[in-house]
Parts: sequence; structure tokens; C-alpha cells
Amino acid sequence: MKNKFYTYIQTLQDQICKGLEAMDGVAQFREDLWDRPEGGGGRTRVIENGSVFEKGGVNISAVHGKLPDSMQKLFNVGKADFFACGLSLVIHPKNPMVPTVHANWRYFEMYDTSTELSTGNRKVINSWFGGGQDLTPYYLFEEDAIHFHLTCKTACDKHNPDFYPKYKKQCDDYFWNAHRNEARGVGGLFFDYLKATKAQSMQDWFNFVTEVGNSFLDAYVPIVAKRKDLPFTPEQRTWQEIRRGRYVEFNLVHDKGTLFGLKTNGRIESILMSLPPHVQWHYDHRPVSESEEEKIIKVLEKPVDWV
Repeated sequence: MKNKFYTYIQTLQDQICKGLEAMDGVAQFREDLWDRPEGGGGRTRVIENGSVFEKGGVNISAVHGKLPDSMQKLFNVGKADFFACGLSLVIHPKNPMVPTVHANWRYFEMYDTSTELSTGNRKVINSWFGGGQDLTPYYLFEEDAIHFHLTCKTACDKHNPDFYPKYKKQCDDYFWNAHRNEARGVGGLFFDYLKATKAQSMQDWFNFVTEVGNSFLDAYVPIVAKRKDLPFTPEQRTWQEIRRGRYVEFNLVHDKGTLFGLKTNGRIESILMSLPPHVQWHYDHRPVSESEEEKIIKVLEKPVDWV
């Protein structure tokens, strides 16, 4: 399963990068291959200073080794070996009318420690899938949020009609900036610890997670195409950078993926590629009453059922 999923995310990385480069029309992804001293490595691809995308990364990694003490406590296990692979992306467009987007699809295995990891013949004592995709607009276009969620729902419904409402709620709960008492964005899907059950085999979960991964470009690219050439003012650009500050806060304070990367000695440049190049923090900033800026804040105060 780990080889099958790693092959999948390699192909998906190529497809997503190609689709985003075509949308930008100018910039191309720069690729860095890297190795992790404790085992494994990855393929980081970053796009910067394009006509549409100010900064973005579409990264894959496959790392393995001894599970660090901090992660043993998190997973409530003793000494174990692990393998983890995934694709993680964050795209920050230039135009404030185009939303930031994030997505991640990952697979994790844990093994007993009775045999060497290098043999490849390990007893898997636990395995699961995780991931999702979510949208963070700076100005609210309701039809964009509806399109994004409808695409997510369509992917989910092919596997189980209960998946979309369940994973939509988990996304609303997860991407919540508790210290600000507001959502990071308008949500999407979030799922984790998808393990084999009587109802769902690991192959079933693989089919579901890859379905969601394959839906990403359909969910995001039409929104970019519709908004990338809209006019905007310097004041709207400032608002975008202030709101990016909330995005940074979530990633550094709450995000489990960032924590996992730091705790397992991941490549710091790849972990922090999610941070935008231009961001502002204004003391006690409040948008003008009844403004378009206040409109998005009101939406972020309570999750919305978009479809």
C-alpha cells in the first residue's frame, strides 16, 4: 500500500504542477530533491513571482525511521518504527480576489521493532490515511465557496453519502483559529486516521483519498480563472496581507502537519513553504462596518453549509 500510494502522489504532484503552471502562464515550479538523514526524503516544488501565483509549494515526501519520543506520546504508543508519505500544497495568489488554497493527502504506517526497517518485511501494527482540501478567500464570492464544496461533495458521494457532511464538519472544526475564535477560511474536507474496518478496507480508503486528490484541480482552477484578472486597490492588497497573518498563525500554532514535520526533523524549507512572502499584523485591526472586508469576517465566525 505504501508503494502504491507513493507512486500515486508522485503522479498527482506532476498533474497539479502542470495545471497550475498553465494557469499562471509565466512562472514554473522550481524543484529541490532532498534527503532526510534519519531515512527517506522528498521532492519539493515551489512557484514564486508568477503572473497569478505569488508563492506556492506542491511537495511530496516519504520518510521513515524510529518514531520520536514526542510522536510516541502523541500516538499513545511505545517504541515503534514508522513510514509516512504524502503530498502537501499551499498556493498564495497575488490578486486578493483569488483565494489561498491548501491540500494534503497522506499515508502512515507503524511497525514493530523486531526487524530492521531496511529489510522491507515489517509487521504493520497500524496504518491509516489522512488529508483534505480547504479554501481561504480574502473577499467572499459565495459562488466560489459553493463550487469548491460541491466538487468536494461530488468526490465524497461516489464512495459514501455520509462522507461529505462528516469530513466537512471535521474541516470546520480543525481549521479553527481558537485564539481568534474564527475559521481560517470557508472550509472543505478534512479526514484523518482512516483505518481498516469491517465496512472499509485500506483499498477502499485508498480509492476514496485518491478520488479527493484527483478532484483538486477541478475544485480550485475554475475559481482562479474567474478571479485572477479582477481589479483591486492597494487597500485591498493590505487587507489580504493582514488576513494572511491569520493563516500564518494557524500554521505555526495549531497545524498538526507542521508539528509532525518539525518533530521528525523534516526539511525546514519544505515545512515552512506554506508561509506567504508578504504579510502584515496591525494592532487590533477591525474592518469598516458593512464593508466587504467585514462580510468575510462574519462568515468566518460560524461555519456555513455551502451545499
